Amino acid sequence: MKKFFLLGVSVALLACQQQSTAEFKTLYSLPKKLKEVSGITYFPETNLIYTLEDSGNKNAIYALNSQGKLAKTITITNATNVDWEDITKDKTGNIYIGDFGNNDNERKDLCIYKVNKNQLDKDLAVAEYKVSFSYPEQTEFPPKKKELFYDVEGFFEHGNYFYLFTKNRSKGFDGTAFIYKIPNAPGTQKATKIGEFKTCDNYNHCVLTSATISPDGKKVVLLSHDKIVLFKDFKGDLYHKGSQTEIKLNHFSQKEAIVFKDNNTLLIADEKANKTGGNVYEFKIK
Repeated sequence: MKKFFLLGVSVALLACQQQSTAEFKTLYSLPKKLKEVSGITYFPETNLIYTLEDSGNKNAIYALNSQGKLAKTITITNATNVDWEDITKDKTGNIYIGDFGNNDNERKDLCIYKVNKNQLDKDLAVAEYKVSFSYPEQTEFPPKKKELFYDVEGFFEHGNYFYLFTKNRSKGFDGTAFIYKIPNAPGTQKATKIGEFKTCDNYNHCVLTSATISPDGKKVVLLSHDKIVLFKDFKGDLYHKGSQTEIKLNHFSQKEAIVFKDNNTLLIADEKANKTGGNVYEFKIK
């Protein structure tokens, strides 16, 4: 479960290329029962969004139609929602649930569940397999308060690997985020750190809450509460080695979920908090 604080409205800028745009619009409100949406993925062939909620909620995923109405609830019978923080899919339409929320950096049961696409028409589904993992760099559970680097709220699947982007909860937040790569295969897998980068040193404006890759694999976008970070022009999966652009959304809320609708259009969802949010938005990258 996430703690969310509004500590002011000053915007801290990234030490990178900047872009500002107003291409941000509300599409619809989420169903009232989904108050803590923590991830979304999109199926263009059916125009359905699949979503889930984080810790304290059901071990279920939800299909929403283009008006935001609940089309289907799928309970995953052999999976436990310890802290489901993101959802993604592969090229063939299988869904993956990231159970890696780790606020206190003390979990030793981090995992990802695969739900086969053939299970998505059922009310009760069985996860095909579970991928367990840990971070080799973490040796204390929890680490020191200045080294709380091992929470994750955003990932995607690409080329038969998962890519995880960490949420920095360290005292003295400086925007540092790690990227981990994990094979998409059942059993216990090794998480390999492939790099790190920085956003800004203001937690409210630059902490990372979701991640997505474009259908053509040429753009990676990371979400925060009022902006996105766009990586382009990278080679292979060294996303942080490409260009890094901050794009302001000009809208502050508890945004927790992002996915590409097409190569230049994003769908974003936020949690309902203090009578704000609880919507799905569309954002076009210029």
